[in-house]
Parts: sequence; C-alpha cells; structure tokens
Amino acid sequence: MHDPRIDSLAKQLVGYSIDLKKGEKVLLDLYDVPDSIGIALIREVRRRNAIPLVRIHQSRISRELLMGATEDQYKVLSKLLVSEMKDMDAYIAVRGSHNISETSDVSQKNMQVAMKQMRPVIDYRVKKTKWCVLRWPTASMAQQASMSTEAFEDFYFKVCLLDYKALVPSMNALKRLMESTDKVHIVGPGTDLKFSIKGIPAVVCGGNYNIPDGEVFTAPVKTSVEGVLTHNAPTIYQGIAFDSIKLEFKEGKIIKAEAGNKTKELNRILDTDSGARYIGEFALGFHPVIREPMRDILFDEKIAGSFHFTPGQAYEIADNGNQSQIHWDMVNIQRKDYGGGEIYFDGKLIRKNGIFLPKNLEKLNG
Repeated sequence: MHDPRIDSLAKQLVGYSIDLKKGEKVLLDLYDVPDSIGIALIREVRRRNAIPLVRIHQSRISRELLMGATEDQYKVLSKLLVSEMKDMDAYIAVRGSHNISETSDVSQKNMQVAMKQMRPVIDYRVKKTKWCVLRWPTASMAQQASMSTEAFEDFYFKVCLLDYKALVPSMNALKRLMESTDKVHIVGPGTDLKFSIKGIPAVVCGGNYNIPDGEVFTAPVKTSVEGVLTHNAPTIYQGIAFDSIKLEFKEGKIIKAEAGNKTKELNRILDTDSGARYIGEFALGFHPVIREPMRDILFDEKIAGSFHFTPGQAYEIADNGNQSQIHWDMVNIQRKDYGGGEIYFDGKLIRKNGIFLPKNLEKLNG
C-alpha cells in the first residue's frame, strides 16, 4: 500500500524546498532508496511541467569504487558529474543507508583522493543550482535512533513535514541578531569557548537546502576562536564513529583533539589539510521534534537546544576564508537533560539550557 506521506514529502521538496519552475531541469540523485520516493518525485516534477533526470546509486558499489580509488579515476568521474550538473537548474538528493559504517574500511588516503576530486561537483551544485538533500528512513536508521522501524518512520515524516515557513520570521530575527554581534561566549560542562562572528553573514535554513532543517548559521572569524569545547553528541565521519570529542583552540586553530580510543583517527582527519583544524561554521539548531542524537548529521545538527561548531570548509555565503576538504558538523546539546549551558552575544545571555530568552526568538523554542 502506498504511503500518502511520501507524496506530501515530494510536493514539499519540489514545490517549497527547490521551488521548481516550468521547464527547469532537476537531477534526482537517489541513494539506496525505494522506488516509491523516486516515482513520487518524478510525478511531482512533471506535474509542474518541469524535467526530471535521475541518477541511482548503491552504497556497496560506491564503496568498491573507493576501495581502489585513484586520482585518474575520480578526475574522470568528477569531470562527468560537473558536466551533468551544469545542465541542471536544480538538484534533490535522497540518501538511504543500510549500513552507516559502509566506508569505515576505506583507507584515509583513498577517501582524500575522492573528496579532493569531487569537490568541484559539490561546489557547482551548491553555488549554481537550487538544491535540497535529505535522508531516507531505513531499519538501520531506526536502530541508530533506538526506535522501532514503524516508530522511526512516523518520527521521520513528522520531522520532515514540519511547517518550516512558520518559523522563518523568528529565524530572520535570529539572523539579524547574529549579524549585529561581535563576541560570542559559550559555556557548559567541559566547554568555555570565545570567538568573534563580526562582519560574517548569518544564513537562515528554513527547509530550502537540507531536510530536516531548523538552524541559523554563520562562521567565526577564522583566528578568533579560543578555549575548549566538549561535544556531547556522538558523531560519525568517513564511516568512523566518535564519542565525546574534546577540542582545544588557540588563535582559531585546534591545537589538541581527543576522542578516547578514537583520538588517533580524529587527529588523522584533522590533519587532512591546513584548513581542517580551523572552524568553518557556527550554527544554532532548534528543530522542535528532533531531541536526541542518532549519528546522522542532517538530523543531529538540528537538535532542539543545540549548536554545532564545524572544523573545515566554510560556506561561501558565510565565508571566513577557511578552505578544506573537511566539513564536519560536531554537535553540542545544551538542554538541561544534557547538562545545560549558556550562550552569550556581546555579554548578553541569549540562550540558557537550550532555551532562547529574547521574546522575538521564543517560537524557536518549540
């Protein structure tokens, strides 16, 4: 039996997230997902008299390519995909995952080769097309979230079909506040962090680029970050699971990084290039339905009462000049049930224990 929520999701993605117009071409990039979502997207695109193009991926095939990755191989692939992307007006990626650790045994060297060569594809897509990326619910994701498959599917559609548009006025108020702020001070268990965001744009994420959504992001002045930061949300990067990452900063650079028995792997990733030890993004997350981490960053970075601080590449629309192959959103949850914490903008308390205090931001508290 067909689930009508799939049609609702396709309508939101095509009509709201990428706002597809008549005659526009959209690439539907489908990773390990059922036919139903692909068919629903194609039909919604055609309903708008636009043109659907489809690319289908399988994670085990992608892993096999990575296991023997060479510069020549990924140069050719990158050239083909950039050429394809140049023909597109829009892009939607739906990414399923039967095993989040599928690439955990791919060598760091091979991952770097692929990431370096594929960067132009991502850059063109982000800068030149209307785009949206989302996960697809699987039994594997339900297991990550410690939920039954049915309960997770209900959670997934509730999260993704949120009325993002209703949050935009309060998100715009947060954007204005961030853009008028110089000094940020964040305190909490294992965290005492100071940095500047002066002169760097803030960006509202209200369901247009990532689903689920619910954040406003900017970037710190590259050399301004000082202090220590302990991330209390588990994370996964390049197929490797990490817990309780602790970072120490001096003049913007991560000078010490610890992650228990994964400290060696953490530092190997942070040594990928010169920009990987500097921060490319600072964001406040506030999706009212997402409350617990599940090692899936598109969900975890939007957790109610959280912020994320991202080693690596800065976004061009909120650019602090940092460049890297890495972009790793590491999450800290500041609600009381996670130990609490406070965020100050220019000495004024803005959020306490995950709750925004200014009246014009109250709707972001859920």
